[in-house]
Amino acid sequence: MVPEPAEAYGAALASDGLAAVAPLSHPERIIAGMEATSLRFAAAVRTLGQAARGHRLVVPGFRSPPRVEGADRTMRRRADGGAIVAVALRGRPFEAVVADMIEGIVVANELDGAAATRVRTALWEAAVGGLEEAA
Repeated sequence: MVPEPAEAYGAALASDGLAAVAPLSHPERIIAGMEATSLRFAAAVRTLGQAARGHRLVVPGFRSPPRVEGADRTMRRRADGGAIVAVALRGRPFEAVVADMIEGIVVANELDGAAATRVRTALWEAAVGGLEEAA
């Protein structure tokens, strides 16, 4: 059996007389992928939230994954009037995730017509600029 990179690294440190690294709960290749997606999701939440607040919009909470099996996006209204937008990340292009987040902000603020179009455009501009800076 070939050891995972983290196990091999820990063994190498131990053989050099250094403290061994605790084994990871998941293979390193899986954790790296989750972190990258999670970090991109978090960066998009911050970027879109800032842009939405700049347009005096209510920023919903974001989470992943949706509780409804097979759904790419769901929205739940809270008793205090706020909203939670849940977006699926796994197995989807990140642009589709951002599109669902933007649509979640539009729906949470009950926008339609020209106002919705203006906000979508502004949020896409913020997302493209903000995510390029984060990369």
